[in-house]
Amino acid sequence: MKKCGILNSELSSVISQLGHTDQIIICDAGLPIPDFVTRIDLAVVPGLPTFVEVLDAVLLEMQVEKVIYAQELQAAQPALLARLEETFEGVQRESVSHETFKQLSKDAKAIIRTGECTPYANIILQSGVTF
Repeated sequence: MKKCGILNSELSSVISQLGHTDQIIICDAGLPIPDFVTRIDLAVVPGLPTFVEVLDAVLLEMQVEKVIYAQELQAAQPALLARLEETFEGVQRESVSHETFKQLSKDAKAIIRTGECTPYANIILQSGVTF
C-alpha cells in the first residue's frame, strides 16, 4: 500500500506520467468532458470532494509552471480567485473565456471531476520540471 500522497491509483498514475508542458484539468461537477480525454471522476455527492481539496492534493505531487482559468471566475467566485492567486504566486497565470477554456480542455491529458457545484471552479494545470 502506498504510504503517503495521492491514494487514487488513476490520479497518481496520470501525475506520474506527465511531461513538461502536459496539462491536466481539475473541474467542477458540471464541466463538459470530451469523450476522448481521460476522465478521473472523484465526485461522490454534490460538494464532495471540493475543488480546493482535490487541487491541494494534486499540488502535493505535481510541479506546475502555468495555470489557466476562466475570466468569469473573477465575478462569480472572487474568494476562489484570490485563493488561486495566492496558491500560484510566482507561477504564470492566464485567464480565458469559459468557452475558450472548454476548447482547451480537448488537449488535456486528463480531466479530474470533483463534486464541486459552484460556477467556474475549473483550472488547467500545466506541468513544469523540477530541475
